[in-house]
Amino acid sequence: MVKCTKKQIRELKTALRWKIPAAQRERIQMVLLRESGMTQPAIAEAMGVSLSTVNRAHMAYDGGGIKALKPKPIGGRQRENMTLSEEKALLARFSKAAGAGEMLNIHELKAAYEKAIGHETSNSTVYNLLDRHGWRKLMPRPFHPKRDLAAQDAFKKRFSKCCEEGSSGCGQTWLSLAHHVRR
Repeated sequence: MVKCTKKQIRELKTALRWKIPAAQRERIQMVLLRESGMTQPAIAEAMGVSLSTVNRAHMAYDGGGIKALKPKPIGGRQRENMTLSEEKALLARFSKAAGAGEMLNIHELKAAYEKAIGHETSNSTVYNLLDRHGWRKLMPRPFHPKRDLAAQDAFKKRFSKCCEEGSSGCGQTWLSLAHHVRR
């Protein structure tokens, strides 16, 4: 327990007159009650809070002064591993390959992400990162890399001929169409 100076006590009493959030006002009162000689269990009972709340308020004040008693903002990304700008910088290393049309290997990205944050994480965290920055998870190929355009054109011609003739023409059914193409 750190004993406050008279100047600090005056600052705390003055702060109670400011327009501040109720949580901060309550924490200031906890510190002032400690300085008046009350024990932490007595302060907890008088304020209607738990003993750990009183202890946290006292430790915060001892460590950071009156500014440390200000409540932390709620909302946003409370469990973030990296800031958005850090995430963008990480993805920039991979965007060159992705921009060239190459597939992004999630395992390489995950390894780089884990190295940057200093601990392991799940695949879903990396997929959420990609989604957050507008990257698509999966992108199908528009065509097979070993396609044969001549064979495709030949198939289209034979298929359309067969369909035009109908059942009276070649007599092939849909199931035996693969056999028909090989002839």
